[in-house]
Amino acid sequence: MTDDLRELYQEIILDHGKRPRNLRHPEDANREAKGNNPLCGDRLTVYLKVGADGAIDDVAFEGRGCAISTASASMMTEILKGKTEAEAHRLFETFQEMCTSDEFDAAAHDIEDADAIERLQVLAGVRQFPMRVKCATLAWHTMNAALEGEEKVSTE
Repeated sequence: MTDDLRELYQEIILDHGKRPRNLRHPEDANREAKGNNPLCGDRLTVYLKVGADGAIDDVAFEGRGCAISTASASMMTEILKGKTEAEAHRLFETFQEMCTSDEFDAAAHDIEDADAIERLQVLAGVRQFPMRVKCATLAWHTMNAALEGEEKVSTE
C-alpha cells in the first residue's frame, strides 16, 4: 500500500470517527442489539428497520468507541441501507474475512455491491493489528445479532 493511499484511508477513518453518519436512535426501529468490546471499552447499539420485504429501510447506531469502531459503524450504516437481510449477512461474512485473512479475495465472494467492498477496504488494514480487528468488526457483529434476533453480542 502506498503512503498516499494509507494517508487517504486514515483520513476516511478519521472523518467517519469524528463525524459519524446515522448516529441516532430511530423510533421506528424493529430490531436492535447491543455490542460490547470489553478489551477496549467500545459499546454500541445497532438499530434496524427491516421492512416486510426483508429490505433494510433504515439502520443507525448509538454508542461510544474508538475511531476505528465508530468509523466502521458509520460506514456500515451507509452501506446497508436498502440491502436485503441476505445481502447484509453476506457483507458481514465478507467484511469479517477482509479484516482477518491475509488471503482475502473479494472476487471469491458473492457480493453484488462491489463498491461497498471497495469502500470497506479502508478498514482492512486492521488485520495487521489483531486487537483492532475487534474494534472494526464490533458494529458488524452487532448488526448480525440484531438480524438474528439476539439482544447482545460481545467480542469476547
